[in-house]
Amino acid sequence: MADTVLLITPPFTQLNTPYPATAYLKGFLNTQHISAFQADLGIETTLALFCQNGLQQLFAHIASLTNQHEFSSNALRIIALQTQYIHSIDQVILFLQGKQPTLAHLIAKRNWLPEASRFAQLADLSWAFGTMGIQDKAKHLATMYLEDLSDLIQECVDTHFGFSRYAERLGRSANSFDELYTALQQPYTYIDELLTQLLHQHLEQTQPQLVALSVPFPGNLYTSLRCGQYIKQHFPHIKVAMGGGFANTELRSLSESRVFEFYDFVTLDDGEAPIENLVHHVAGSLPVTSLKRTFCLHEDQVTYFNSSECSDYQQHQTGTPDYSDLWLDSYISAIEIINPMHSLWSDGRWNKLTMAHGCYWGKCTFCDVSLPYIQHYEPLTAVMLCDRMETLIAQTGNNGFHFVDEAAPPALMRALAIEILKRKLVVSWWTNVRFEKSFTHDLCLLLKASGCIGVSGGLEVASDRLLALINKGITVAQVARVTQHFTQAGIMVHAYLMYGFPTQTAQETIDSLEMVRQLFAACVLQSAFWHQFAMTAHSPVGLEPHAYQVQAISNEVGTFANNDVPHTDPTGAAHDDFGFGLKKSLLNYMHGNCLDNPLRDWFDFKVPKTTIAPDYIAQCLLDPLPLSHKPTTKVVWLGTPPTAEPFVKSKKGMQWPMCSLTFEGTQTTLNIKIDEAAANWLCNMLPQLGIEQPQQWTLQQIKQHYANAGLDNFELFWDNKPINQLYKVGLLHL
Repeated sequence: MADTVLLITPPFTQLNTPYPATAYLKGFLNTQHISAFQADLGIETTLALFCQNGLQQLFAHIASLTNQHEFSSNALRIIALQTQYIHSIDQVILFLQGKQPTLAHLIAKRNWLPEASRFAQLADLSWAFGTMGIQDKAKHLATMYLEDLSDLIQECVDTHFGFSRYAERLGRSANSFDELYTALQQPYTYIDELLTQLLHQHLEQTQPQLVALSVPFPGNLYTSLRCGQYIKQHFPHIKVAMGGGFANTELRSLSESRVFEFYDFVTLDDGEAPIENLVHHVAGSLPVTSLKRTFCLHEDQVTYFNSSECSDYQQHQTGTPDYSDLWLDSYISAIEIINPMHSLWSDGRWNKLTMAHGCYWGKCTFCDVSLPYIQHYEPLTAVMLCDRMETLIAQTGNNGFHFVDEAAPPALMRALAIEILKRKLVVSWWTNVRFEKSFTHDLCLLLKASGCIGVSGGLEVASDRLLALINKGITVAQVARVTQHFTQAGIMVHAYLMYGFPTQTAQETIDSLEMVRQLFAACVLQSAFWHQFAMTAHSPVGLEPHAYQVQAISNEVGTFANNDVPHTDPTGAAHDDFGFGLKKSLLNYMHGNCLDNPLRDWFDFKVPKTTIAPDYIAQCLLDPLPLSHKPTTKVVWLGTPPTAEPFVKSKKGMQWPMCSLTFEGTQTTLNIKIDEAAANWLCNMLPQLGIEQPQQWTLQQIKQHYANAGLDNFELFWDNKPINQLYKVGLLHL
């Protein structure tokens, strides 16, 4: 049976989980009763290459080359060990797919897999994984084994090759289409041949009217163009559309007509309405002028059509992502670098969902806040999110979720956590956040109880002056307290760090590093990564560089990609110089090493001494928190009923009826002793605060209930030590 649309993710994005764009579109097309098939050519190409037959063909191809005398000693070593690679590859892939877990012990011994140059770069594995992390250690070694083979392919048969960054250099900052176009006129590379064979099979099987290529990153732009080129040459009756994150940011001013030798259409922003209109246009029932946010070649001119008669779909109308057709049991869990959060990105299969379209904050000056994918904020409801989670669990058999929000809204995270707990879903999930004060100690405990295992958020430049210039809406002290709340709840915290923001001085760079050092020393950060600031055309900095005292090197608008803006920072430091030292220090801090070393040790040039007090973060974490809560604070009970034992307290001839309440938590036993009347009231009250109740009680309502029971001094009772300990067993103020 022919499908109307073939949705394709070209190589390469991720190996451990499918990029979600095609699943989102297929889910939407289902709601419109438009048949669609989807394929991730990244994992398909990888598995066709990295198997016994694939490696036999690869080594045979390399043997046929005439320039073997130019190969490096590393390539020659791998070629010499080809028998070991060919005989081990199938088992390694099965292990990385989770189908041969016991192989970890053999791999970890390091006397079975052949090793080339990547293994020379290994850190001390005992330091990285300890004595118990055999599975992770073996995954890291197996990843290095694949990276060695990747190096061989890159050197000998395809200079563009990379597992998640294929031909990325050609796609990144491609202001002109010339270099890409020239590369596409060359004969197919070895990987191109493999890719187009798989593409051909899908085209023959599905017989689509329209092929939609999702291009989220520069690293799969080249392969998408190769796909489009192949379809044009061999299936000219099929129309080809391209969209995704790369187009949304880079191709908004597209005027290069040669692009349409490879694609018929290029769409921008949310894909639902554009692809629906394209389907109808290709079928002949909709004129080209009715297309939505779509470039095409019209009367020999690149023309942008955006029909005002067509409205976008709201998030609740787009349907549940549909992962059918994808090889969900064949993805590969790799550990490329020893970083806790990066291991979440690359290790394990995650169902990807979005809590809200856009960003609820939408003010950061380095971010493309003027673009619709960030500017247009629209949250889903917790009920609908849980409905979609249950649907995906049933479809994929996987209960892990990565919410790919720009920044997940705290109020919606709270509502989602409550809904998950009400439904008794067993899930693991993680997402991106802003480190804002809404993430209280108790909210983090609630998120943990619902299955939240990690958050990542932007600390950016750990300097209050620069955070204000970025318009982040947070301070370093606030970040410290929020990361402490997450950490105390048992939720891993990853921080995005930035250096090179406009006007950032060498002093501020060193002071920022000192803040990061102290955050790791205080054990409130578990993972982080430094990025160098890049000025983009659609950010406030890119739109008004003079306001941030930077100068764009060129204002020329290219015919192809136009997002990254080369610039100079006359008042700032020599930012490029700091990159290596910042990243080297971070690698050590993440493993608890060198936290007491002087900051100057990380750099091979003179740097200023930090002006930050050595106990700045420690003091921030000691700041007392308010003991009372607002009357509108919601109170929930996640625990189990306590056991009660009445007793009489005697003192100076006086006696009081008391009660000992024992609460059993999953990891702790808590005992409190309170007045018998108050204990009876509390035992009656707690079930009414249960998470399964349709409405949560406010603190004001609880106070009134306490008074109605004839009890006095609610604040003295509620804000005292016994009740203040109950968060340990599930009494939370939200």
